[in-house]
Amino acid sequence: MNQLELLKFYSRRDIQREIVKICKNREVAIKYGEKGYGKRPDTLQFDNDILDLAKKGATSFHISEEHWSDPLKLDVSMNKSQLDDLRIGWDFIIDIDSASLEYSKIVAALITEALTIHNMKNFSIKFSGNRGFHIGVPFSSFPGSINNQGIKSLFPDGAKTLAAYLQHFIKDDLKNTLKVSDPFSLVDIDTLLISSRHLFRSPFSFNEKSGLVSIPIKKENILDFNIDSAKPENVTTNIKFLSDLENETEEAASIFVEAFDWQSSQKIRQVAKIDLKGQRTYSAKEKAIFNEEVFPPCMQLGLKGLDDGKKRFIFISINFLRNMGWKLEDIESRLLEWNKSNKKPLRDNYISSQIDWFKKQSKAVLPPNCNHQGYMLGIGICKPDHFCKSIKNPVSYPERRLSTMRPAKPTKVKASSKR
Repeated sequence: MNQLELLKFYSRRDIQREIVKICKNREVAIKYGEKGYGKRPDTLQFDNDILDLAKKGATSFHISEEHWSDPLKLDVSMNKSQLDDLRIGWDFIIDIDSASLEYSKIVAALITEALTIHNMKNFSIKFSGNRGFHIGVPFSSFPGSINNQGIKSLFPDGAKTLAAYLQHFIKDDLKNTLKVSDPFSLVDIDTLLISSRHLFRSPFSFNEKSGLVSIPIKKENILDFNIDSAKPENVTTNIKFLSDLENETEEAASIFVEAFDWQSSQKIRQVAKIDLKGQRTYSAKEKAIFNEEVFPPCMQLGLKGLDDGKKRFIFISINFLRNMGWKLEDIESRLLEWNKSNKKPLRDNYISSQIDWFKKQSKAVLPPNCNHQGYMLGIGICKPDHFCKSIKNPVSYPERRLSTMRPAKPTKVKASSKR
């Protein structure tokens, strides 16, 4: 890669237009070859700036995942609250990298398939310029909130949760394809390095190591991708990356719910593992309580069927019903029946797999307390009645309710003495 090649490429009007277009409302960092990056924060507003910067030695352009109301107000001293106020949105970028481009292709294809399974259409893919790919989901596809939290403030945690969920989702298929027990020792999906003001290479920007260009590609062409198409003389701009929709679709709502439910289930399992080591365990009731009319309002409401939080509710239900004295076989039967009431039922084998996991645990543990934001409150089924005011955990409710239904013991009346 030489200066003349850079100038020729960055002098193209279509290249300038595409780079500046994607830089709107984003922080920009400009790399000057081996000299490193220029000042931050920076922005790009005019097409001609691209060529002017290239003449000054700019080799590549890097942009933020986050959208800002005024990127130039960013400062390293800002706390999370200040960043949240300045942020107007963020794109979900999956960064796939490997020592082998072929491995990266396989992972990119599997993630593409996973997003499609979750009813995603408005996502795009680009070659990183070296041995990896970037997959991007635009903010316009996101739901307005998840678990009662505004989505724009859920960065970087929301991005980390989605990336970890997708890594989990494709893991078995990737193991089978690569024939290794730990496929992520060969290929990396960036989850830990996602942070505020995290940057990625702009589409149609050079990669200094390879001399190739980071170009968008068609989803169906991942496995057949040829790096020759990323040579500067072969680059075209007919495929776009991160094109926002004119109207918000919220098509990513489903995958957000699935990802956050999965994350919650992992946390519950960790709690269960700790409890089962003896730190806090509970015995199920000797006499089972099958009358669901005495269950707390949250359980009754959840058992009627849910839109969101189904996986979290399964974990809550299993722990709750075990404490009610139910056998796991009865719990599985009830949850399979419950699943039919959900607007979008889970796979029955998912429920069975959770039951199998609990079969390996010797004792029941309590479900999360009523005031836990991630569970009853987060799912939206906490509708307390007057009994709920005096309990901390759902398992306490049935006994309290039953105690008011039991007939009072008759008072013994002393016989009058004979006179």
